[in-house]
Amino acid sequence: MTKWSAVIIGFILALFVQAFFGRYEFIGLLIVGFIVGYIAHSGAMGGLWNAAVAGAFGTIVSAVLFIILVTIGGSTTGILGGLTGFTFSGVVSLIEVAKEIIYYAIVMGITGAIGGAISSKRD
Repeated sequence: MTKWSAVIIGFILALFVQAFFGRYEFIGLLIVGFIVGYIAHSGAMGGLWNAAVAGAFGTIVSAVLFIILVTIGGSTTGILGGLTGFTFSGVVSLIEVAKEIIYYAIVMGITGAIGGAISSKRD
């Protein structure tokens, strides 16, 4: 069962890690996944699920923000700049976004399971 409070906190933290700690993204995702799993208090499987959902949401929203940024940035060059930027970023980054979703879900899910297992032992 998805605990949306844990997912939303993890989603915000995943966006924060991706935006500001790009060089240490892996370590940041491990920590965020653990936090989400611990907050969920649903055992190992619940922690894994909640952390994976938070990671996937973080990736999707950051990809949408990137597309909007490219579209707005491209529109300053002319009338068709926004359409060109949107098409280019959509076609080129589709595979990259799918890889990032899987990466975030796996990395955050593993430590989310650990956090969920630890938090369920305390109850």
